[in-house]
Amino acid sequence: MGAFEYTALDAGGRERKGILEGDTPRHIRQLLREQQLLPVSVTEVAQKEARRQRSFSLARRVSPADLSLFTRQLATLARAGLPLEEALLAVSQQTEKPRVQSIVLGVRARVMEGHTLADGFAEFPRVFPEIYRATVAAGEQAGHLDDVLERLADYTESREQIRQKVLAAMLYPIVLTVMCFGIVSLLLVFVVPKVVAVFETSKAKLPLITRVLIATSGFFRHYGLYLVAAAVIAFVLFRRWQRDPAARRRYHRFQLRLPLLGKLTRGFNTARFTRTFSILSASSVPVLEALRIAGEVVTNLPMRDAVADAAARVREGAPIGRSLGLSRMFPPMTIHLISSGESSGQLENMLERAAISQERELDGLLSALVGLLGPLLIIVMGLFVMGIVFAMLLPIFQMNQLIH
Repeated sequence: MGAFEYTALDAGGRERKGILEGDTPRHIRQLLREQQLLPVSVTEVAQKEARRQRSFSLARRVSPADLSLFTRQLATLARAGLPLEEALLAVSQQTEKPRVQSIVLGVRARVMEGHTLADGFAEFPRVFPEIYRATVAAGEQAGHLDDVLERLADYTESREQIRQKVLAAMLYPIVLTVMCFGIVSLLLVFVVPKVVAVFETSKAKLPLITRVLIATSGFFRHYGLYLVAAAVIAFVLFRRWQRDPAARRRYHRFQLRLPLLGKLTRGFNTARFTRTFSILSASSVPVLEALRIAGEVVTNLPMRDAVADAAARVREGAPIGRSLGLSRMFPPMTIHLISSGESSGQLENMLERAAISQERELDGLLSALVGLLGPLLIIVMGLFVMGIVFAMLLPIFQMNQLIH
């Protein structure tokens, strides 16, 4: 039995869409005809999702918030002792998003065929990442699926909170910067020429600041579109340059050297790595496999290489903390906590402490950055506007002095 998305027409010619469970597309068409519906198209959810992943699609992806909510609901129902197929059916009925509903029913269809829950998730690799599938597989093998799902729910919610904090921290400065640039550009392109045209008719020598303002305004009016086009072309070329792994690795290494951005990048990736490694270790995933999967969530390539090198040393018998510390990519506190966890036999607890410590430090740094950038951008914008106003008013003051 599988889950199928269908499109059909009712007796009035109106289009109906939905999801039904059945053995084959022919079975689904028969069910639709019994409901007085004319089948137009019937597609298995797993096949449709596979095609969507292979091709470019503007369809909305399953968001981290949706995945977090699904995991929490499934963990709660599993903890209550509900059979897995019934829990998946209840979650699919609870969601209001058709895409999520079809995916959950697709997973349920695989489970009802006798496959494990991890195998069901493997049908949708773009929705359920490798850490998700590996953790669930370990929980099923150990017979503690409800506990593992609870940890996964906490993990997905924690990652979503970090993502929301980073987005919120970046959104305010970006919006403020765009507003500042937009206001100054409008003043230079539309307001300044009309005001300054009065002064250009006079033969009096204009102040230096006014002449600079006139030249800047003329430059933006004549070459503004070229500047925008150049910026877009530079961005596209930069993105294409980053497709080369060696070039992207050099850029990521340069990021780590920058004073503030380097600290943010290091803290964000360390928090993701330790949090992922912690939940994998607590779910009885083998250490080498946990290191490999945790390294995949690290977005900075030099730090990801450092994890891969550490995994190679651990495979040869070296301690995890010392192997990670050799690269000097991770904060010393994180290395000390990991080494302490290894020696005391509480690695997952120390990894969780390291993740909490990094998340708190990252949260404090982002809060301080937002608190500093907001007033700084307002001051910069005020100085620009004040300079423009002063450049326009200064010739008026000089003309009044000449009259008197």
